[in-house]
Amino acid sequence: MEGNIVIYSRKSRFTGKGESIGNQTELCREYIKFHFGEEALEETFLYEDEGFSGGNLKRPGFQRMMAFVRKGGCRAIVVYRLDRISRNISDFAGLIEELSALGTAFISIREQFDTGTPMGRAMMYIASVFSQLERETIAERIRDNMRELARTGRWLGGTTPTGYTSEAVSSISLDGKTRKSCQLKLVPEEAKIVRKIYESYEATESLAGTEAELMKAGIRTKNGRSFTRFSIRAILENPVYLTADSDAWEYFDRAGTEVSSPRAAFDGLHGMLAYNRTRQEKGKKTEFLPTAEWIVAVGQHPGLIPGSRWVPVQENLKRNGSGAYRKPRGSENEALLTGLLFCACGSRMYPKLTPRRDAEDKRIYTYICSLKERSRKSLCNRKNANGNLLDREILEKIDPDLEALSVEEKRRKLRTLLKRVVWDGEEAKLEPSGEDSK
Repeated sequence: MEGNIVIYSRKSRFTGKGESIGNQTELCREYIKFHFGEEALEETFLYEDEGFSGGNLKRPGFQRMMAFVRKGGCRAIVVYRLDRISRNISDFAGLIEELSALGTAFISIREQFDTGTPMGRAMMYIASVFSQLERETIAERIRDNMRELARTGRWLGGTTPTGYTSEAVSSISLDGKTRKSCQLKLVPEEAKIVRKIYESYEATESLAGTEAELMKAGIRTKNGRSFTRFSIRAILENPVYLTADSDAWEYFDRAGTEVSSPRAAFDGLHGMLAYNRTRQEKGKKTEFLPTAEWIVAVGQHPGLIPGSRWVPVQENLKRNGSGAYRKPRGSENEALLTGLLFCACGSRMYPKLTPRRDAEDKRIYTYICSLKERSRKSLCNRKNANGNLLDREILEKIDPDLEALSVEEKRRKLRTLLKRVVWDGEEAKLEPSGEDSK
């Protein structure tokens, strides 16, 4: 079997016990010499992580090693002990599966685990089976807990949605004990804002249009900030505002959603609570689950938006997509000041490609004030900046020799030299790094 061999060593920052990086490497080298021959040591590469735990695979040395292995030509990864790779069964099983697909054996000299042998491969499959069982058992246990919570219609705590506040309530159980729980209580002034958001979206069928309307009216969040398209969408999609009526029942029934409340509980008065709406994992972005995976129940709080209005809003949101701004992509996106350029009103400016081209046949882009765009000129009406000309002007002011660099090199250089650039509609003011903003 030809190819390179990799040695991986790890030492946790949390304990002084165990073999050092050097000892692990030497033991692995002895194993390679005995089983593969001394000449194999000449094609052996070392990767190590000093001061990292085995809780996950997000370690720099490990990631570099995997990048090397994925290029091909690696016949084996050798470690001193299994837990030097990971203490997470799921991570380990996934790694073994990937290495098998790459044709790379995994060898642990302490446990005599070698996926290059029939027994080693059998152990791999056993580990995968137990990993899958563990994942499914945990998922089912969580779902069972959510079902129990859904039957109570309780608010589980956390940040309360706009329009409501959380209050503690006490009740006497059958065994005579006092039990405390939380439920949502209507906040009339905030409820008016929620109704305004739905009315505006129904009229404009646009998140941007709704955002502009709220800005013009001076309506802000409970934290005193302007509503954004993302916060507006979150309110529009939240079933907590949905009145539990016949339209709501039919919507969830069609979607295949698990409904914990009987149909008789859909009285047209109370709101809805949805459990299992998101999947949250440490180190990962929150994932919003499809409606079919929710568990819903009639809550103890009053609903605000009837199903006859809430359901069409959901359908419209799906048709229109997120409506979020997307940065221009591709080789023609040469804007250098993204993240550095601010309007004199204090808002960031972002680049937007135009259909026009300059004398060098490059696409012309403009920098636009985000507040001007979002408020549709009602809160800021400064002139846009010609991105091609402004970028060139900035480079000439700082150092004309920068023009010879690549786009990415120019960006990196500007970020080291400038704190920010302020555009007042006519000219740009440069604030070098280290200079206090004025």
